[in-house]
Amino acid sequence: MTKGNVKPQIRFSGFHEVWEQRKLTEFVEFFSGLTYTPNDVQDDGTLVLRSSNVSNGEIVNADNVYVNPQVVNSENVKVGDIIVVVRNGSRSLIGKHAQIKAFMPDTVIGAFMTGIRSECPEFTNALLNTPKFEDEIAMNMGATINQITGYMFSKMEFKVPCLDEQKKIGEYFSNLDHLITLHQRKYEKLTKVKKSMLEKMFPQDGSNVPEIRFKGFTDAWEKRKLGDITESYSGGTPTAGKKEYYDGDIPFIRSGEISSDKTELFLSEDGLDNSSAKMVKIGDILYALYGATSGEVSISKLDGAINQAILAIKPYPNYDSQFLMQWLRKSKETIIGTYLQGGQGNLSGNIVKELLVDMPTYSEQKKIGDYFEQLDRLITLHQRKLEKLQNIKKSMLEKMFV
Repeated sequence: MTKGNVKPQIRFSGFHEVWEQRKLTEFVEFFSGLTYTPNDVQDDGTLVLRSSNVSNGEIVNADNVYVNPQVVNSENVKVGDIIVVVRNGSRSLIGKHAQIKAFMPDTVIGAFMTGIRSECPEFTNALLNTPKFEDEIAMNMGATINQITGYMFSKMEFKVPCLDEQKKIGEYFSNLDHLITLHQRKYEKLTKVKKSMLEKMFPQDGSNVPEIRFKGFTDAWEKRKLGDITESYSGGTPTAGKKEYYDGDIPFIRSGEISSDKTELFLSEDGLDNSSAKMVKIGDILYALYGATSGEVSISKLDGAINQAILAIKPYPNYDSQFLMQWLRKSKETIIGTYLQGGQGNLSGNIVKELLVDMPTYSEQKKIGDYFEQLDRLITLHQRKLEKLQNIKKSMLEKMFV
């Protein structure tokens, strides 16, 4: 979209007029937030919305603050209002916003927020999601203090269509936001279910049976050293300086790609034969040993080669890969906390081999492994749907606005 364009690339049928350049203050009204002191805060009363209450374009309950209603001298939020973060210690949070979509009695905004009202709030909310609004923030934000003032807002200009077209655009993005929120909540709910079940379907410290297990299984679980029930090895790096070794069709899996079915580098057979890189097969357990990804674990989705930052783990017969991978995933925080000071440093193959795993019978392992594999697939499905909708929104914000 070139700077001189006065029509969007995509628009609804029946609209042909050019969009007009208008100051933001010409089509919205602002209202200020409440200034309060620590002495005004109490366990209940009037809710004060702050930056922590804005997440992914939605109003959320997070670190809620309530104040004595008697000190409130600012107006209550209304359905349709858009609340914007205008001052914050983090520069990246300036401009973060959300629309009030349900009646919220006894609720105001904080002093570091600004409220916006307009005749077509859904359109205005979508407008504030566009790159153009980000550009306006960057041009007008203070150089030393992370804030947007009323004067800065007054200098912002946008191209806008007639009111009827605004309503059409607003309705479209409102429906799209609803779908995104729906999949976001489903995804978050499933991840919480998984976290809970990882705790309940494996024994807690001091116990040899889990809180929840499949019908028909009653035997106590037994501890096994991971090194006694699996074989494992780490890889290496193709010969330094030999860029031609990367010109091939063998995926070179690195620790940052442990959960992916795609890689950026591909080795030639010469690159593999002349290096310490090692091959893994689809279904092998990949465990990250080094750096920020230490403790990350997944089942390999590729036949490929691994570097020294990854430990490949292959269970012996009668030990299930999915079960062991989920145990390692569930135990990540404990392992990191035990072997890495402050989360810094690297794990090693020897450390991993000495880990004591709570093991049920092979049949119960399979049941548990299959259950979490299906749950992972469902989580991935909603995650991909969510990412697809977010990409659609990003594209349409660029093509439906000028």
